[in-house]
Amino acid sequence: MSEQMADRQTLIKICELCPRQCHVDRTIGSGYCGERESVSVARASLHKWEEPCISGESGSGTVFFSGCSLKCVFCQNKKISVGGKGKKLSVVQLSNLFLRLQEDKAENINLVTPTHFTSQIAAALQKAKAKGLTVPVVYNTSGYERVETLRLLEGLVDIYLPDLKYYSSQLSERYSNAPDYFKYASLAIEEMVRQTGNPIFAANESSKKQMMKRGVIVRHMVLPGHTKDSKEVIKYLYDTYGEHIYISILNQYTPMPDLEDYPELNRRVTKREYNKVIDYAICLGVQNAWIQEGDTARESFIPDFDVFGDYLSQMEKPSTL
Repeated sequence: MSEQMADRQTLIKICELCPRQCHVDRTIGSGYCGERESVSVARASLHKWEEPCISGESGSGTVFFSGCSLKCVFCQNKKISVGGKGKKLSVVQLSNLFLRLQEDKAENINLVTPTHFTSQIAAALQKAKAKGLTVPVVYNTSGYERVETLRLLEGLVDIYLPDLKYYSSQLSERYSNAPDYFKYASLAIEEMVRQTGNPIFAANESSKKQMMKRGVIVRHMVLPGHTKDSKEVIKYLYDTYGEHIYISILNQYTPMPDLEDYPELNRRVTKREYNKVIDYAICLGVQNAWIQEGDTARESFIPDFDVFGDYLSQMEKPSTL
């Protein structure tokens, strides 16, 4: 057994991949994330609802992983974060999935909620790159990450797409059971910037659209009634990184069922609330940013996790590693 394979098995047997560090042996049981050792993918598709420099013309090759180490009460992807949906794939199958998405002109490989499968993903990326994977790899995360885990991806990930959901520990404890969220997310973003450096863009050969090839985009979704915390998040990012990162300010919060204990979240963000955050960012001097316009807070923007997508539907039964 190779040293790399041994390290990967150790990470799974005494799981410390996310800040929860639950130390569960995921070869025999599941951790806080709800997942065991086998990689579980809920959906794979060409997705056109990311930032313009990620989706491009053909769409981002998104791979939605089942389970989640954060589990926010307002999660829009609850069907897969806690619902147990997904198709089990081996490392070899996962690497082949990346290559198939590239063959179908995916602008990049977009790993969505990948934290708890980081060691297997790293192995799959190594195999795929050895077989000709050349499109950028995007690590699309809640931001609740350990620096030690992110270092497993150095040289494998080109673009980091983390959330910075909260500044307040009171909010992160109430909505995500993670009072230490900002502590870990801020250190994680620092590591992401270290790995990727300043943003790099290049024009797509066919569409001429400017596509991100390397760098960090930090997403922040404005929550109803919490514009003060949103302003703190934007100020922190701009004071810390200036124009060395991009910020994506989202208005797409969608109230989901089962929020009886959180009545303050049982509505959409108003146009006035969102504009207050945007105006604040402009006053700070933020220039490298995306904002959303129109009615994005609709359930129709949430992927259909009742179907796997063409890619997973055609996959054979998992092979042995």
